[in-house]
Amino acid sequence: MTNASAVSVAPAASVFVVIAEFEVKSAALADFLALAHDDAHHSVTDEAGCLQFDVVCFPDSTRVLFYEIYRDRAAFDVHLKTPHLERFRAGFPACIERELPVRFGFRDGGAVQ
Repeated sequence: MTNASAVSVAPAASVFVVIAEFEVKSAALADFLALAHDDAHHSVTDEAGCLQFDVVCFPDSTRVLFYEIYRDRAAFDVHLKTPHLERFRAGFPACIERELPVRFGFRDGGAVQ
């Protein structure tokens, strides 16, 4: 018997995951999100190795999380040298209270049962 809510994906190699999290100044949230969405958009459209870049906001909070997926670590290293990341790096410090430590990991590429 199968579980109706199970998600099945084709087996693939593990991918490199980056999770960045920020506590944003409430008065600067719109500016921060504009920078974040610019970086996310260009990462996915301009970088062959960026598979996903989500900007996650939480209700009643100014905390923002980035969930980024790259083909591998080398693809993330390419991301670190892009003009859109440079724009983000130049603008975000004025918008935040603090940046939490960036976390790195690997997503299991096997089928989810």
